[in-house]
Amino acid sequence: MSAIDYRFCPQCAEALAWIEQLEDGGSKQRLRCTACGFTHWNNPTPVLAAVVECVDRGGKLLLARNAAWSGRMFALITGFMEAGETPEEGIAREVQEETALVAEGVRLIGVYDFQRMNQVIIAYHVQARGEISLSPELAEYRLFEPGDTLCWPAGTGYALADWLRGRGIEPKFIEWPKREHGEGATAS
Repeated sequence: MSAIDYRFCPQCAEALAWIEQLEDGGSKQRLRCTACGFTHWNNPTPVLAAVVECVDRGGKLLLARNAAWSGRMFALITGFMEAGETPEEGIAREVQEETALVAEGVRLIGVYDFQRMNQVIIAYHVQARGEISLSPELAEYRLFEPGDTLCWPAGTGYALADWLRGRGIEPKFIEWPKREHGEGATAS
């Protein structure tokens, strides 16, 4: 939930207000409750992502299209950690929940900033095998040779690019269509 979504204090139900206050790093404006002193810190949410290498399909990469997306873009498998699991356990679980593939190896690729969604992406290379069966969250999948993938210039696209470079493959990036006001579209 972003700061814009928070309107009332989750502790006392009073309205929140943008209030500037001195913190360790200096003065900072945040949503705060004037009644009980609650502060909405609006810290980034950790998101797990997987470059899924299908070891039983010649090392092809599985990319999937989210059922909520209107376009035909395919992306890394992503999800959130559950309480009590490590990031490695979390991404192995997400891969299995969303694709039915079983992770045989999980290795950190890197950590990536995705400020547009107020997220920090923790990306892994997941070597997996099994019969593919998608969860309702995903509309379809495709298997790609690593060198045939296209990276988008944000979030998980940087993770895929780093993974490709680690295998001696120079990544190719998608150019986003321009939006109104000259802004480029972004995705992860």
